[in-house]
Amino acid sequence: MSDKEVILTQDGLKKLEEELENLKSVKRREVAERIKVAIGYGDISENSEYEDAKNEQAFIEGRIITLEKMLRNARIINNDEIDTETVSIGSTVSVEDLEFGDVVEYTIVGTAESDPLNNKISNESPVGRTILGKKVGTTVEVSVPAGIIQYKILEIKK
Repeated sequence: MSDKEVILTQDGLKKLEEELENLKSVKRREVAERIKVAIGYGDISENSEYEDAKNEQAFIEGRIITLEKMLRNARIINNDEIDTETVSIGSTVSVEDLEFGDVVEYTIVGTAESDPLNNKISNESPVGRTILGKKVGTTVEVSVPAGIIQYKILEIKK
């Protein structure tokens, strides 16, 4: 069974590495201390503080494993690989909603670093998947839960 390739920009790589380091060096110690304190309260069979700390410890360890696996399978997109002629992972794309005239700027990233609230959309999202490989001036139709949206690609940059 092969692991899925994780596509990351340099920024995404840095953020994952920082999160992993924080989990290993800070969060592990904090939760270990919470467990130690909770054990000091006595009987752990009915100790909610102990139970909460153990659950958090399990979450942290699971997240560490996930991050390590993602970093092992990472393919880093370097800035010089980003094409400004066609939309690719790492591109920042300005699109116009042809129905409402709104212009939105999206950065296309891998799923591991997508953050729709900050306009970083996954290459596997409906919009990302549809505009990948397209050129400036192209009009695309994107099927979203609310219906069909038509976008015109206005600009592609690194």
